[in-house]
Amino acid sequence: MKNIIHPDKTPAPVCAVSAGTSDVPAPEAWVLYDADCPNCTRFARRFEKLLASRDFAILPLQIPWVRERFNELDDTSYLAEMRLLFPDDKKYGGADALIEIARHYWWAWPAYALGHISPFPALMRAGYRWLARNRTCTTNACDIHAVNKKTHLTPIDFLPLLVLPLVAVLFRTHLAPWVFMWVMSFAIYAGCKGLTYRDATTHFKGTGLFRTLGYLFAWPGMDAARFLRADIVPTKPRTAEWAFTLAKTFFGVALVWGVARTALPDHPLLAGWTGMIGVVFILHFGLFHVLSLAWRTVGVDARPIMDKPIMADSLAGFWSKRWNTAFNALAFRFAFRPLRRAINPVIATLMVFLLSGLVHELVISLPASAGYGLPTAYFLIQGLGMVVERTTIGRHLGLGRGVGGWLFTAIVAAGPALLLFHPPFIKTVILPMLHALGAT
Repeated sequence: MKNIIHPDKTPAPVCAVSAGTSDVPAPEAWVLYDADCPNCTRFARRFEKLLASRDFAILPLQIPWVRERFNELDDTSYLAEMRLLFPDDKKYGGADALIEIARHYWWAWPAYALGHISPFPALMRAGYRWLARNRTCTTNACDIHAVNKKTHLTPIDFLPLLVLPLVAVLFRTHLAPWVFMWVMSFAIYAGCKGLTYRDATTHFKGTGLFRTLGYLFAWPGMDAARFLRADIVPTKPRTAEWAFTLAKTFFGVALVWGVARTALPDHPLLAGWTGMIGVVFILHFGLFHVLSLAWRTVGVDARPIMDKPIMADSLAGFWSKRWNTAFNALAFRFAFRPLRRAINPVIATLMVFLLSGLVHELVISLPASAGYGLPTAYFLIQGLGMVVERTTIGRHLGLGRGVGGWLFTAIVAAGPALLLFHPPFIKTVILPMLHALGAT
């Protein structure tokens, strides 16, 4: 099946519109399916030859460059239906995609014609949505099936996420600020871990003690369903990825125990910032990525929580797919999705960023006993930037894609970073931590 491609094998786009790097002629269009759904994959294989006869190429929706084309959609709506993508960036979804495909086959023209005569288009769309919502995968564990399935969580399941941070606060006066920062971070992390594990196991049975312990104690990510499912087998990492990950780790070590030391005592803030960035490289880009490599080597789908954030050409892509995906998956599942059902999506987006700001107040401003409100302001700026990016004017200006989108993302994400990691935090928390580590 030459056109059926595993989502981890991400071929480059084959036209100038997609990447501008290949002379291979573009297909008529790409028919996109959810590769995490066994039924969807089976149907894709069944109709592959028929689609290929009209030069339609079949690809998974999970391929990175494909996802970037639909970056205005969240994961729920993105994977909820099959999609049709043309080289000129024209897009169709669900019943509309099927109607457009029918246009290319003489024997399907009646369906194509009905798809343009009221009220048949609305009926076709409603029928497709009903089938998509009620389909059941052969494993009964498809991501989209879990997305549409109501949670069985109770208030008790949320209790650790509320109680553990409160317990951490009780010990605040007995701990150094930088130690309290880590205690608070771990309290929030442990509460989230338990919540995501409980949520995943309400939708499908666990896959054994090994994966359960691995998820709870040896993996920083929050996508419990993907980690615990044995039916998802990732591609084993290549040697080059191991080498690059180790290089990032050693780069962080150099920043913490080399560059930061050089910057003191003349430039303490610079030393603090340098050391903090070094710690991020050691942990998020280094050791956490090493864990991802190790788990994928033994057949567990543990995707890196940092996915080349410097390559993001949209704020939506940066915050939802590339930067700290552990927290983003959690925020989407337990904050954005419930809020979106009740309020306007724009307001829901801003509310999620407000929540993210409040969480960062607990691990940044509270340990520093200063700078309250600044991390929240930073994340509200991110939310507003994402809203602007998705407006008609923003799209007209090229935001959310290409060089313009990359520049806008860099300015909005990095420009106000002093609000997030404000000077009191650097002086009170980061510099004493670096001193305790022997880095300054």
